[in-house]
Amino acid sequence: MTATVTLEGVVKRYGPVEAVRGVTFTLPAGEIVALVGHNGAGKTTLLKLMLGLIRPTSGDVRVLDENPSAGEFAARKRLGYLPENVAFNASLTGREVLAFYARLKRQPVSGIASLLDRVGLSGASGRRIGTYSKGMRQRLGLAQALLGAPRILLLDEPTTGLDPALRLTFYEIVRELRDQGATVVLCSHALTELEERAERVIIMNRGLMVANGTLDELRHLTQLPTRIRLHLAAKPTALPDWLRSMNYRRFNGHVVELDASPGKKMELLRWAAASADTVDDIDVVPPTLDELYVHFLRSQEAAP
Repeated sequence: MTATVTLEGVVKRYGPVEAVRGVTFTLPAGEIVALVGHNGAGKTTLLKLMLGLIRPTSGDVRVLDENPSAGEFAARKRLGYLPENVAFNASLTGREVLAFYARLKRQPVSGIASLLDRVGLSGASGRRIGTYSKGMRQRLGLAQALLGAPRILLLDEPTTGLDPALRLTFYEIVRELRDQGATVVLCSHALTELEERAERVIIMNRGLMVANGTLDELRHLTQLPTRIRLHLAAKPTALPDWLRSMNYRRFNGHVVELDASPGKKMELLRWAAASADTVDDIDVVPPTLDELYVHFLRSQEAAP
């Protein structure tokens, strides 16, 4: 796929502090990317570099084949950006705010009504921003980021303040843009949300990129165990011999959980499937994004 964003050996210093240290990655079109890391890891700095709001100290940043920090950055019209903390003129209405941003991006204002409806603000579009709740301001921020069907969408904590229904709508919109060929970068601490939706994960720690890959690739790299949960029959006569000899955990009296290394997983599943008189059901839980995140951070911090 065609690359929309390329970073090569990017460093960003603020005095003696290196906010980003030698980061290299390529983002293709038509992909949802999770950019994760603790506060101060370098995520927001990377977004600002891609937007052209700041210049790299060294290295190269290319966005839609342009240098975003150049004086003329025409590609900016094809970017959508939602900052972590949205702020609008409190005296303007939602409709007026969106019309202002549409003109900045040279987009027709005729599409504003459908965007406001899409984020659930059509009924409040004539109200002043000063009367909006945090969630409503977040929805308006999302609407302005979606102006002009952007080819690259950079979203910093996009679901903060959104109710569950609108959160689902938000991810539907993200998938639609991905299917249309957009690159969507999601920065969030809600790793469970990202695990279900991101096709690639980039993990940052103290300015360094410590991991970059699909969940399957990261699981293969870490070799973390898979949790196998066995739901036992209502009145099992006895645990199978193979299970009694293992280190397992028991919950609620009838659920047994054990950890399976990648090389042992299939063997354990075959044993469990052959114990139909004892085991009613089997759940296989691979390492979560939270667990992968912690593993890569600890591995990097433990490195000499």
